[in-house]
Amino acid sequence: MPKLNLVDAINLALRQEMERDERIIILGEDVGKNGGVFRVTDGLQKRFGEHRVVDSPLSESGIIGTSIGLAQAGLRPIPEIQFEGFLGPAYDQITTQAARVRSRSRSALTCPMTIRVPVGGGIHAPEHHSDSPESIYAHTPGLKVVMPATPYDAKGLLTSAIRDNDPVIFFEPKRVYRTYKEEVPEEEYTIPIGKAKVVQEGTDLTVITWGAMLFQCLEAIDQLPEEVSVELIDLRTIYPIDIDTIAESVRRTGRAVVVQEAPKTCGLGAEISALIMEHCFLHLQAPVQRVAGYDTCMPYYKLELDYLPDATKIGKAIKDCLAY
Repeated sequence: MPKLNLVDAINLALRQEMERDERIIILGEDVGKNGGVFRVTDGLQKRFGEHRVVDSPLSESGIIGTSIGLAQAGLRPIPEIQFEGFLGPAYDQITTQAARVRSRSRSALTCPMTIRVPVGGGIHAPEHHSDSPESIYAHTPGLKVVMPATPYDAKGLLTSAIRDNDPVIFFEPKRVYRTYKEEVPEEEYTIPIGKAKVVQEGTDLTVITWGAMLFQCLEAIDQLPEEVSVELIDLRTIYPIDIDTIAESVRRTGRAVVVQEAPKTCGLGAEISALIMEHCFLHLQAPVQRVAGYDTCMPYYKLELDYLPDATKIGKAIKDCLAY
């Protein structure tokens, strides 16, 4: 079984799904000849031709609007937005068109498309290239939002997203595109959208996270005293959120820390904290702790790592929660 990084696993999933279903079309800025800015679609245009892997104009609204039309016409488009900061020009198309097709048509029509978007900081990118807007789209009814952290999960979740009959935003944490490898089966497999993963079992406290922060949490846990037993949950799907897995864990441990890369205010961590209060209040031994980015724009690269949650900040939150 080959060991793949996130880029290779996503590329493999795209290739296998395109071979399986001729209705699948990839479109976006530089996705064809150049293989995408991060080379995630490398080799696909050569394999499937320019009619199925299409280099688009520099127009995010056009890319998504065209994809919605293709989906309505019976195809299954996979548009790529080069960086998450460029989702803004396509926001109207995503939230008022793609997300509402099923509701507007009373399920007579669906919009089967998967919007691939590199997301997050940690790579010393310029402005508009390092944000974490997942809570914005999780707040939009009609959209499914996915963010895998590992190559194995990325392949299985992307396959599920492509086969889904509703629009899925597939966020790819660019910080870990090439930093981690693991065994990924060559054969096709799926991972259900909406199901979190217990990465590590524990009894004293539950840590909930997603995306690149998974690896910062693992580092923080490794630095704790051996007698501290931490359960670590990777959401994998931002919406629909797997509250059952979260609640089952927190009811056992009695304590929770939520770690997100995005700014703290109105982030997904706040929603998870509220859900824990609703489902686990009588089991809690301490207030839910949140570790997050600051309520500022992502700074330029000299301050970028000071902005992002790291093992030190996460470890402090865990110790504070345990000491309450």
